Amino acid sequence: MPKNTIAVSLLTLLILVLGGCGSSDESETPVYAESEAGSGEASSEDTVSLLIEGEAPAIISGPHQFTEGPYWHPDGFLLFSDIPANRVYRWSEADSTGIFLEPSGNTNGIQADTDGTLLLAQHRGSLGRLSEAGRPFEIFLDNFDGKRFNSPNDLTVHSNGTIFFTDPTFGVRDEDRELDFSGIYIITPDGTPYVFYTAFDYPNGIVLNAEENRLFVNDSGAGNILFFELDNDAIPHSPQFFANVGEMGSGLGAADGMITDVHGNLYTTGPRGLIIFDADGQMLHRIPFGEQITNLEWGGEEHDILFITGADHVFKWRMNTRGTKKR
Repeated sequence: MPKNTIAVSLLTLLILVLGGCGSSDESETPVYAESEAGSGEASSEDTVSLLIEGEAPAIISGPHQFTEGPYWHPDGFLLFSDIPANRVYRWSEADSTGIFLEPSGNTNGIQADTDGTLLLAQHRGSLGRLSEAGRPFEIFLDNFDGKRFNSPNDLTVHSNGTIFFTDPTFGVRDEDRELDFSGIYIITPDGTPYVFYTAFDYPNGIVLNAEENRLFVNDSGAGNILFFELDNDAIPHSPQFFANVGEMGSGLGAADGMITDVHGNLYTTGPRGLIIFDADGQMLHRIPFGEQITNLEWGGEEHDILFITGADHVFKWRMNTRGTKKR
């Protein structure tokens, strides 16, 4: 494996900014279409049972510039990032939307380490951490082998402390690039970073299954989702094809944020909306949205609320299943 190191980076946003700054509250329903039937056999947790009749996605915040990185905090509120606004917002039923962190290092994905420290995948080229609200973030990694990261995008954390993250080129100019690949990385519990996969053009969403023995990663460019088996030390190996959601440009949005539920189903954003696969990669549902959606998170007291970030708005949607939320 290549040796590790550390550097700082500059921001160039390669996203289409839709809508304006600011936020508003509840309860307008977004423009979205009824689910399209999947192509495979219904699983034990089938298409119909995942959705609750009469429930629909509802806007809880927006318009914003471009939201991402939803993270449900164990204290009962949602965090989400607005990349070009350089902010992380906090939302709760009681307090609506307010600024949680500014500047944010143009944070994209947000997760928590095993000790509760917030980890930030920062679009401008670094990984940050935030141990306490109201304090500035700290950059803890900004290069690999002495070369600046491209544009860290999304991340997930194993219960043994291993961090996985993706590093596509969405937020770095060609002339500023120092790495000649877009990598998927692991940071071991002792803090050592390694790159373990470089074959994707635009690695993006990354998530573990409930048992933490599989790691799913998607490629925004081709729309492919792969899974890696994890050994007892959470080291990934044996990449295998799982599903394809469609190439970038084939519809509104692309392969982006992903989550899983307790039944092994995988939920992903993609061209034309939200796509749900069973544990075998058979599509159960495609639910078109009227705006590009970017990422997903489970929240609420029972972890049965699906939070969805989009180009302009953040949505919530009660589901008839529960997420694999651990911290």
